[in-house]
Amino acid sequence: MISMLPVSAAPTNTDYESMVNLTAGRRMLVLPRETKCHILKGKAPEGKGAPFRVLNGSKVLWEGQAGESFEVETVADCAYLVSSSANNTAWQELSWHSQPEYSWNRAVEKVKKMGLSLDLLPSAKSDAGPLLRERLSKAATFRGEKALINIAPGEYHFYPEGALHMSYYISNHDQQDIQPVGIPIVGQKNLRIEGNGATFVFHGCMQPVLLMDSENVELNNITIRHDNPYYNEGKIVEIKDGTTTLEYAPAFRWEVKEGRYYLTGDGKPKSPGAVLAFQQDGQMVPTGKWGDMGWSPRCEQVSPNRVKYFTDATKLGLRVGNILVQRHYGRPHPAMVLYRADNVSLNNVVFQDSQGMALIAQRSRDITINGGGCVCAPGRVYTVSADATHFSNCGGTITVKNALYEGMMDDAINVHSTCLGIEKVINKREIIARYMHPQAIGFEVFTPGEKVQFINGPTLENIPQLGQVAAVRKIDENHLHIHLTEDLPDGVDKGDAIENADWYPAVNFIGCTVRHNRARGSLFTTPKPVLVKDCKFIASHGSAILLAGDAQGWYESGRCRDVKIINNLFDHNLTALYQFTEAIISICPEIKDPGKQTTRYHQNILIEGNTFLTHRVPLLYAVSADGLIFRNNTVKIDDKYPALHGGTPYILKHCGKVELQEL
Repeated sequence: MISMLPVSAAPTNTDYESMVNLTAGRRMLVLPRETKCHILKGKAPEGKGAPFRVLNGSKVLWEGQAGESFEVETVADCAYLVSSSANNTAWQELSWHSQPEYSWNRAVEKVKKMGLSLDLLPSAKSDAGPLLRERLSKAATFRGEKALINIAPGEYHFYPEGALHMSYYISNHDQQDIQPVGIPIVGQKNLRIEGNGATFVFHGCMQPVLLMDSENVELNNITIRHDNPYYNEGKIVEIKDGTTTLEYAPAFRWEVKEGRYYLTGDGKPKSPGAVLAFQQDGQMVPTGKWGDMGWSPRCEQVSPNRVKYFTDATKLGLRVGNILVQRHYGRPHPAMVLYRADNVSLNNVVFQDSQGMALIAQRSRDITINGGGCVCAPGRVYTVSADATHFSNCGGTITVKNALYEGMMDDAINVHSTCLGIEKVINKREIIARYMHPQAIGFEVFTPGEKVQFINGPTLENIPQLGQVAAVRKIDENHLHIHLTEDLPDGVDKGDAIENADWYPAVNFIGCTVRHNRARGSLFTTPKPVLVKDCKFIASHGSAILLAGDAQGWYESGRCRDVKIINNLFDHNLTALYQFTEAIISICPEIKDPGKQTTRYHQNILIEGNTFLTHRVPLLYAVSADGLIFRNNTVKIDDKYPALHGGTPYILKHCGKVELQEL
């Protein structure tokens, strides 16, 4: 049998059939190479879906039509099967083989003699994608030896036309059938990519970087940006007679057509319906209201770089000199995806913009980020259209140190599990569970042998008794049929939720600066230890820190059991009423019926030794917390901005044991 995942990522008791069921649909199959075998034989599915392709993770090994047979040779760890639209389970007669006369060791030694250091040089604006993928293909065959891809300083350009077309699910994003991947770091082990300060520039709508089915990968000293960002920034230069005129820098792409303004950065004109307002120093305009403001695209172009809108900006509390970020709500591609990737290090990797989140990690373990972050390009105030870093169903330890996150739409870091709603109890050991949010579907939340946590829907209480997955089958993109090894705990029924109890990460968020973003500074929902230390949260439009949890909306769960928030600076956060922004530190799980709880959702939270420089807003808001301590903090209150939520320092609801310092 052929296992569907790399050996390091797949449970030992997961067989080929169960994993085919998990990935049924239109995403690519992952076929780890069998030991000492190097030839994959098979036949493409019948019917629609051509061209059918077999990849090794960085290049196309075979391409053909429906029903065609193929035979490919590779010494990479995995092969990948993909088509434009066919059901991926229809591939026929897949099997690995080895020729008797083939010398495995000799083939590997031949690759090694090519050199473990593979240099890359910039070349004007030509497509660097195919050349870098050729280097990655060689590196993947080093069989665990340490490989180095050394990139000379300079600017490298990547285009959708030269990208590798792959297909996979990305949590918390729009689901694309095909992702054109500029840099597929796939099937790698013990690889270091040394950027030496190089800038990677991506053109059009594409997935810049995918790091998948790999371990011990290090990326150093690289800046990632798009040739034209997914939004525009316009400076208010005139407000007159109920109209507002914006001036645009030459880097932004737009058009006025039939009296409406359109963004044209990714080649698909879109009409922005909202704006975010920034001051020229990069801080968001502290409106005291919702961060996004409605903005009509009705306008006329008055010069090559100026557009007059039939909107009076003064009615929104804006003035000449403010910078408006015009955007839409699409999330086609994050700048970087980590998927089934273990022990990854990003050192001084800078994201200047993205077409979604900057970094999304899912089903990955032990991730370290040191330096870098989301940093505004010169002359701009905005970076990414959602979270800076987002960790969904990860494990091990996530460490983020000494990074700068500024100008984001949402959180600098968001760590959570993805729970599924229980839609039907078939019998005591079988349930139908559903991915509840359309942007969080498809990727494997459960595999056989893993433990599961049951969550009461109305109270969010975790059921003490864990379950274990015996088998799991994907019914469609939104539903799983889960078979358990033992009976369901008493009371678990339709309307409750289920999450993976084996994939919770510990988090260290240390020495980072988070400033001038819209939503929250950071968000944590994991029962493993969380440490937030020596960080600076400066002028986050919403809360600086949120401890969340829900089985209602995004279904992002994982109650907190051990959180330490120590020696941080909170400098005038909470100047707008955004989601879950009741206080500078907001403990705000979404609970339908907290009065029926017998245990509190979040527990053991220490907030100590911090400095709060703040106007009159709550310091702490907590729902369903126990073991909550707020002590030995320095609090300095001024009237720099209007008070919010009545200005009371503490708001507590349905909490257990709490210790609060006197102010």
